[in-house]
Amino acid sequence: ELPWKAQDIDVVFECTGLFTSRDKAAAHLTAGARKVIISAPASGADATIVYGVNHDTLRQSHQIISSASCTTNCLAPVAQVLHRELGIENGLMTTIHAYTNDQNLIDVYHTDPYRARSATQSMIPSKTGAAEAVGLVLPELAGKLT
Repeated sequence: ELPWKAQDIDVVFECTGLFTSRDKAAAHLTAGARKVIISAPASGADATIVYGVNHDTLRQSHQIISSASCTTNCLAPVAQVLHRELGIENGLMTTIHAYTNDQNLIDVYHTDPYRARSATQSMIPSKTGAAEAVGLVLPELAGKLT
């Protein structure tokens, strides 16, 4: 029910967090948009782009494009320079991230004790896919970062 064709929309910026797979983002194409840029990691995207790192790999044929995560956007430029200047054999990254809308703001019950803590008052260890996602942006680093 999206009016993209009637509105002659070229590009949809998908920032809801609800359409982060190719199948779901394709609804925008079906509705008449020519391209979809997803502001998050996306499964099945034609390309994952971090501007300044691999934006030159964009092709006219790409219809669904992921702009990766905020953490990947921070890690990829640094990893690119380190790899170019020194070479990266293996790497470990740690991120300290602001709390997100899927975290509890007060202490509550949760099956994961870390996730039960108030995000506003605690530094909570959590997993991230950013190190792995750098391999989508810099294929030469695929599998080298954790």
